[in-house]
Order: sequence, then C-alpha cells, then structure tokens
Amino acid sequence: MTDANPPVLALEALETRVRIGRASFPAVDGVSLELGQGESLAIVGESGCGKSMLALSVMGLLDPQVARIVSGRILFDGTDIAHLPQHRLRTLRGRDISMIFQEPMSSLNPVLTIGRQVAEVVRQHEGLSPRAARERAVEMLSLVQIPDPRSRAAAYPHQLSGGMRQRVLIAIALACSPRVLLADEPTTALDVTVQAQILELIMSLQQRLGMALVLITHDLGVVAETVSRVVVMYAGRKVEEASTTDLFARPAHPYTQGLLGSLPSRARSEGLRRLRAIRGVVPPLTAPRQGCLFASRCPHAVDGCREEAPALGRVGPGHTVACWRAGELGDGP
Repeated sequence: MTDANPPVLALEALETRVRIGRASFPAVDGVSLELGQGESLAIVGESGCGKSMLALSVMGLLDPQVARIVSGRILFDGTDIAHLPQHRLRTLRGRDISMIFQEPMSSLNPVLTIGRQVAEVVRQHEGLSPRAARERAVEMLSLVQIPDPRSRAAAYPHQLSGGMRQRVLIAIALACSPRVLLADEPTTALDVTVQAQILELIMSLQQRLGMALVLITHDLGVVAETVSRVVVMYAGRKVEEASTTDLFARPAHPYTQGLLGSLPSRARSEGLRRLRAIRGVVPPLTAPRQGCLFASRCPHAVDGCREEAPALGRVGPGHTVACWRAGELGDGP
C-alpha cells in the first residue's frame, strides 16, 4: 500500500477462535491484509477455510457465545475496531462498512416490504423522515437495476426471484454509500446467468461509487476479470497473496495451483480431458495445527513441511506465499 493510497481497512495478525465444547480453535489464524480506498480484493478458498469468519469478524457480527477475536487488530481509517462496544459498531455497520450476505431469503425479513427494509437502513444512519427514506429506497432499487422500482418497493421478498432478492441485498448494503463493501459469496444461490449479472453489477457499482471491495468466494473462476488482487486462504491462514494477473500467471502455492487446476477454462487451455482435483478435504477446526496445514493434501510435501509452519515470503513484487518449497515448484502442479 502506498502513502498516496493509505489503507481504509487493514487486518493485523487477526486471530478469531471458535468454541467447540470446552476448547476453542482458530478459525482465522493470524491473517494480515490491507485494502486501499477504491481497491478491489478477493479472498478465495474452499468452504471451511475461514473466509466468512473473517468477514463476520470485520463486521463485528460474531456470536460471543460461539466465537471471538482473541488477538490482532482490525483498523478502519487507522482506528482499531476489533473490540469496539456493540453500540459503536452499529454506527459503523451499514454506514461506513457494509456487507452483502450469500443467502437473500435468510437475510431479508419475510414480513416486511422490500422498500421498508431498504428505508430502515437510511433512517437509522442518516435520520431521514419516513417519506424521504422511502424515496431513497426507490432510488436504490433503481440503482441496482430492479425494473419498476416503485412497485417493487411494495413487494415482499417471496414475490421476487432469487436474482432480484440479491439485488435488494445490494441496495440495502449500498444505501448509505459505505466506504468498504464485503460481498460474501454473493452469487452462490443463483444460476450461472444471474451470477454473471450480479457480479457485473457489484463491480460496476464499486467503480462508480469508489468503494473498497472485498469479494469472498470459493471459486477462483469468478475473480479473474473482477478484482485487482487476490488473497488465498487455507484452514484459517493466508497462504498466498498477489495481483490477480500474477496469481493466475504464476501461482506459487500448491493449494493455489490446485484451485486453478480445477477450473474448466484452465483444463481446456492445457489440453486436459479431465479436471485436476485436489485430493482430501480441508482439515477440521479441531485438527492439530503443526506444520503446513496443506501438507496432508500436497503432492510436494516433505517431512519438514509437517514439522514447522512456513512464514509468508516474497516471491515477486507484491507476491507473497507461505510454502517451504515455493522456489522449487514453478507455477503448476
């Protein structure tokens, strides 16, 4: 990050632990990253890698009975918000930092109209009158390209398609022009055609409004033409970070190489008849944390990989990786 574009959001060695029984285990394990104003960043990895837990940590939406931040900092405009009291976090959420959730039917209130749910956000954070808030709601529905926004504002969630409901969530998230937008798997429940429309909408609005964007996804295929930088997470840890162009051209971590190898477009370009699969699964939270956590699935692992966890090291300009053998492996499996 340059002085000309200081980070609007920065995580410093963030650790979030989840309680299981009487013990707690790291779901986010020492993750650091920076995001400049107007920048777009993707956080990728399989389910269970800690991506959504990281987002909930930033938003202050952890259930204190289940999960809590135990160390590290979350800096918004230089102020640590990791341990702010809830009443101060409520002021930030929706106004300065906002989030699009992955399942619109569970995120929208089924007994309130669409317009009222959008209007409530601006009434809470901007103190608008009910009438002014309703007009803002119609404007936001128009902004996210919902046809006939005034009549749609009077509809209930079940009366809209999945794609329209996701657009409503985007309207709610953007209603107060936040400086940082987190989009957590925003297209998971949608068909392929609608997925492309929603991603295009999010990126166009991000550029139009100048927000910083964090796109959380398990699919590297969706980030190729949408964000400028990518962080790869595995089992709660950051294992690689690079510009999107560099990551796709020169993936340095075997896990990143495996994710790219599973893309149909990559397989076609390499003349493969079958997709490459990463054997095994992400270790559970309760698994031992010794060594490289990808070692049990890695075709290149040696004994040393299982004994000591590798630190992030630089392999190119703006490109870091946590792998003992990164310098030996090239850019493919």
